[in-house]
Amino acid sequence: MLVTGGAGFIGANFVRHTLAHHPGYSVTVVDKLTYAGNRANLAGLPEDKVSFVEGDICDAPLMDQLVRDSDLVVHFAAESHNDNSLDDPWPFVNTNIVGTYTILEAVRRHDVRLHHVSTDEVFGDLALDDPHRFTETTAYAPSSPYSATKAGSDHLVRAWIRSFGIKATVSNCSNNYGPYQHIEKFIPRQITNILSGLTPKLYGTGEQVRDWIHVDDHNTAVHLILDKGRLGETYIIGADNDHVNNKQVIELICELMGQDGYEHVADRPGHDLRYAMDSTKLREELGWAPQYTDNDTGMREGLSQTIEWYRDNEDWWRTAKDGVEKQYAKRGQ
Repeated sequence: MLVTGGAGFIGANFVRHTLAHHPGYSVTVVDKLTYAGNRANLAGLPEDKVSFVEGDICDAPLMDQLVRDSDLVVHFAAESHNDNSLDDPWPFVNTNIVGTYTILEAVRRHDVRLHHVSTDEVFGDLALDDPHRFTETTAYAPSSPYSATKAGSDHLVRAWIRSFGIKATVSNCSNNYGPYQHIEKFIPRQITNILSGLTPKLYGTGEQVRDWIHVDDHNTAVHLILDKGRLGETYIIGADNDHVNNKQVIELICELMGQDGYEHVADRPGHDLRYAMDSTKLREELGWAPQYTDNDTGMREGLSQTIEWYRDNEDWWRTAKDGVEKQYAKRGQ
């Protein structure tokens, strides 16, 4: 198995999940190690089962070689931060569009199975009072350079399926949280703020809804799609947490960590209002169900596990904390 972006947050968790639950695979990770990729995310994994290549998915000769030597490609690699895409869209165009094209041409040449991992943000957002959820047939309406380039990559995959008959599937997942997530992201930022003696920060009013899913549940779904999914199909992955807004999430983090309160800061530019995912097809066709779910927010167990991971792995995030907070301070956040 070749995993692109396998040193990033979701990709590294996928590699760990694969070795733990699907030991028949040997894994090659290719990662450019940009700010979101971290070699330490793969620390401690057996060298006879995981090999690492530092490289760019836009490097056609490299990707041709890696794909040729693989039976399966799982494509996580992406530039994936909305705010950064507003500052400089080009890396998003290059990695998400050109990189995906490069992978598609390699799997076409070598007839290798591909799974393309995408996001709910390609659909745009919903009004807070809109009862609908995104489905596999929802029209795309991206609102940032990041989501527009991810939408473009999805369209490329589907065009290569139809035009060239490549063996591929696509999944669109809601916002992930869990171990190894970069501390600039909303949930780990609040957790590490509290662990650092800083006040948690809520962007704007906190009414935005993200349908949060634990990364392990996402990766379980991806493996089901690999094992049982129908080629050419798209599967929505969501945990039915679309009733939980960011204010409730930060309040639950504060409750679980014994924190008295939080601070409202400037909202993010172009902050989408609500994402909601209808994973009926995945649940009924492949029998998937999330593990981290409960009766109040649907996040208590998953957040508790995530908090403990950041508490137990301070050496993983501590050196980056000051720099991240300085960048947020410049934006009034």
